[in-house]
Amino acid sequence: MSQLADYIRDIPDFPKPGIVFKDITPLLSSPVGFGAAIDAFAERYADKKIDAIIAAESRGFLFGAPLALRLGAALVPVRKPGKLPAKTYSHSYDLEYGSDTLEIHQDALDEGARVLIIDDLLATGGTIKACLELLEHFSVEVVEIAFCINLSFLGGAEKLAPHSVYSLLEY
Repeated sequence: MSQLADYIRDIPDFPKPGIVFKDITPLLSSPVGFGAAIDAFAERYADKKIDAIIAAESRGFLFGAPLALRLGAALVPVRKPGKLPAKTYSHSYDLEYGSDTLEIHQDALDEGARVLIIDDLLATGGTIKACLELLEHFSVEVVEIAFCINLSFLGGAEKLAPHSVYSLLEY
């Protein structure tokens, strides 16, 4: 995994002073690097019998779509309000400055499905906590929550307990 870190670019003072943004666009623009990331996820989950991948908007889609294809699993997008055309469940949650809402189709998952939640980066855990709240509308098993990057110093993984959290890279 250490080679994957070579594809992550630090952007100081973005989006505001004092923050060092972990930019994944160099990883995404490299077929070798991005392929290695998807290979690593696919290897980890190959024998876990994943039925569906829950991908958080929007960068979770980038990892979720190719991984779903590799695992032969459904891709279930969790989106901002008004983006999904059928009936949805909705969950609003607080952010550092304001609030946000996520939605999932009401018919997105079968009872008993084994699901993997995926996103690009774990910071404080708010987005994925909202995904977990949405999944309470279904009788599913969350196998694990996966990220390309975990900013462990922010404590997001602890907020997702008791669920298992995995990341390719940790800062």
